[in-house]
Amino acid sequence: MKRKKSFWIVIGIIMLLYGTILELSKNVVAGWIAAGIVFTGYIVFAMRFLEGKKPQLRVAGWVCLSALLVLVYRLSAPPYKAVPATELAHPESTDIVTVRQGQLTGVYNEDKSVEVYAGIPYAKPPVGELRWKEPQEPESWEGIRVCDHFAPMSMQGRNHPLYDSLVTMMFYHNYKITLKDNYREPVSEDSLYLNVWKPAGEIKDVPVLVYIHGGSLMTGQTYYSEYNGETLAQKGIIVVNLAYRLGVFGYLATEELAAESPNGTTGNYGLLDQIQALKWIHENIEAFGGDPDQITIAGESAGASSVNALCVSPLTEGLFRYAIAESSGITAKKPFHTFRDFDDALQTGSAIMQEMGAGSIDELRQMDAEKLLATEYRNDTMTVDGYAIDEQPYLTYEKGENHEQALLNGFNSHEANVFNLFYKVTDQNYLDYLRNDFGDYAEQIAELYPAGSYPVDYNYLVERGGNAKGAINRVLGAAWFGYSHYTWSNYMIKQNKPVYQYYFTKDNRGLRANHAGELPYAYGNLWRNRFLYDEADEQLSDRMTDYWVNFVKYGDPNGDGLPTWEEYAADTDKLLELGETVSMIDQPYSELFAIIDAYQEQFGVKRESDE
Repeated sequence: MKRKKSFWIVIGIIMLLYGTILELSKNVVAGWIAAGIVFTGYIVFAMRFLEGKKPQLRVAGWVCLSALLVLVYRLSAPPYKAVPATELAHPESTDIVTVRQGQLTGVYNEDKSVEVYAGIPYAKPPVGELRWKEPQEPESWEGIRVCDHFAPMSMQGRNHPLYDSLVTMMFYHNYKITLKDNYREPVSEDSLYLNVWKPAGEIKDVPVLVYIHGGSLMTGQTYYSEYNGETLAQKGIIVVNLAYRLGVFGYLATEELAAESPNGTTGNYGLLDQIQALKWIHENIEAFGGDPDQITIAGESAGASSVNALCVSPLTEGLFRYAIAESSGITAKKPFHTFRDFDDALQTGSAIMQEMGAGSIDELRQMDAEKLLATEYRNDTMTVDGYAIDEQPYLTYEKGENHEQALLNGFNSHEANVFNLFYKVTDQNYLDYLRNDFGDYAEQIAELYPAGSYPVDYNYLVERGGNAKGAINRVLGAAWFGYSHYTWSNYMIKQNKPVYQYYFTKDNRGLRANHAGELPYAYGNLWRNRFLYDEADEQLSDRMTDYWVNFVKYGDPNGDGLPTWEEYAADTDKLLELGETVSMIDQPYSELFAIIDAYQEQFGVKRESDE
């Protein structure tokens, strides 16, 4: 009797764990059915034939059960499947839209207030001989192209679905048990497509927001729910987002590639993709009812750095009017991330060629994409290639030759926390961490932010902590993600151009005020995970979406019923806090930024007039 009870306890635990693994791994329904058959068969077999038998036979039975469960797990792994443009099972098709390459249709959202056109090609697939070439004009098509699914994400490293599910549960807290996501999103080099969300029906001369996703120029996709364009389209603008080449496919630089290019470019293929997409949008957006002369570019993290690069690129003049940048930029004399010297880019490219055993670019082009993804060298930075970017970005701002006519930008209160989770920082190694980013100015910053002066106020299971962890998080969050907005804003006001700066501090049960935490608020997507937010969150999101939409329409975020967002001015150094309250506050990092200014001076370009 006791043995039977133990058997049922063990088999119950195994069934629970196995079911959990199937769910988190996104295995298909057939796997659940097969697992049920296996468990039922084993229980019947064990009760009839193994009861009272020798321990060796019972162990053999457990081994057979384990082997069958492993087989079921592998055979029922989620298939690769294109992500639908809406969550509706059978969305209604839109009327035909005619662009330069041909005719296409999209689908309506649930209440038919928005039309969604997903997976529109804006360039030829950059595959084969076109790998590491400037993007080419897209080919025309015959018939009507059905744009009801998103295109594959650009080539990037992928985690196992089980790992992704655990990360979603631990950090985003928005994991949902559903049968709608029992598949894996495809990745491909053939990824140069864009998506359009527009207000339903006949519209004309509507302002356009073009969003560029983040992901360290290494990861990311266009269909992430936090920046879905549906809500902003309901508020009267057109939203477009786009994929671009990432990692080694988007930012490899070699002398051979520069020599074969008619423009002498290398190292910025992902940026050139973004420029090609902007050209396509400028030429075709009228077909959707958009105004090609009223385009705002926006991005977060590496997407914001990309926006910054687009603002200084000589290739983008006239393609957009305003810019929105969230949590990154490259206006520092030596940017902390997303940008590198051209010589460094070439050295990395040479190291990759050697790593792959390739004697030429042609050999590298013939290699399997998965092999290239396995490179140990990160390709997460843009560079001065003399074509897409022809000088250090801050120099273009000093000359006043940047293209944006108004700027909305800012950062969050806990930007660095998730990047530092696995590091333990104490008063013993605090200065070493500071010296990595600030050199000889580390002591000044440590005096301003002593070890132990700030707690670690966001704790996770993998947080390693340390008595200086709170201080390092605060310093690096401001330096890595806030300093560029400080310099960018100051350049803009010297040019007498309006600039609006924010500081997002709202805590919640989701991503909180960590890096990217503002996205679902600004783009109106709290409703997709409503259980994570309360009424105060909804109110803040309503205000933020109104600010963003007003800025896209007018270059000014202010409007009726909104707290006044004052223009940024160097003499007051105030910004708008977006948190429990929405009001103007003093810049919280003025003293830190002054020290970073001094540190950055050594990286400035020396001119004859400076000597």
